[in-house]
Amino acid sequence: MPELPEVEVVRAGLEPAVTGAVVASVTVFDERSLRRHTGPSEDFVERLEGSEFTGASRRGKFLWLPLAGGTEALVVHLGMSGQVLLRDRQSDDRLTRIRLDVRHPVHGDLRLNFVDQRIFGSMAINELEDTADVAGQRIPRQVAHIARDPLDPHFNDAQFFAQLSRRNTGIKRALLDQGLISGIGNIYADEALWASRIHYDQSAASLSRARARTLLAEVRLVLGKALAEGGTSFDAQYVNVNGASGYFSHSLNAYGRQGRECPRCGRPIVRESFMNRGSHFCAFCQRLRSA
Repeated sequence: MPELPEVEVVRAGLEPAVTGAVVASVTVFDERSLRRHTGPSEDFVERLEGSEFTGASRRGKFLWLPLAGGTEALVVHLGMSGQVLLRDRQSDDRLTRIRLDVRHPVHGDLRLNFVDQRIFGSMAINELEDTADVAGQRIPRQVAHIARDPLDPHFNDAQFFAQLSRRNTGIKRALLDQGLISGIGNIYADEALWASRIHYDQSAASLSRARARTLLAEVRLVLGKALAEGGTSFDAQYVNVNGASGYFSHSLNAYGRQGRECPRCGRPIVRESFMNRGSHFCAFCQRLRSA
């Protein structure tokens, strides 16, 4: 599933193309991609056609395009394999589920294809509401339960540390809890934990404040580096708006490297089953400590 860096790459690519653009037409090819929209496809089309986008925003793994008027937004969730591809009006993509033709005052006629092979992603028009912690900032109602992500300038470090100290769950489970801290998935959790020398099953409450600070710093570093390298692409399912793959996969130290040498100590990286997926770590560098 795309994580924060991959979604932010898509957001940044869309922003100049959609800001100020008016939706000329909407075509829904597969209504399953409207599962989070409250209403039939006709309602989605009617409310979107003729609307103007005012920008592109993101929280964690959610992306949305606010509509002029400030009361609604087009919310995009990429799911496992969703893509938003920016094309000219003559270009189409295989497995396009929803197509938006827009007219931009500078860039002219453009096409946004929502492509989704596995159909776990979605588009929906959703009401905007005020955030509880920042005056004047609005967020889709569907996204309001998601915590701020660590690259958000309004992320509250002290609040995160306090919540972490009350969690008896393993630290990786805490990092994957989008209600505590958003945008982190399996890849970047493994990478940040490796960099911090913390075992994935270490109790979150057992971390000292110093180790928790180190972990948060490493989370930010790995997310920032992945963002600079265009995200992580293992196959053609994650691409940016122009269809290009990211290359952070070449910089991974733990994730997907089971059986290969730990870049720090030379011992083998191991993989253990974790929440229907896997955790990748160095058993020597990341020892499980007693509470």
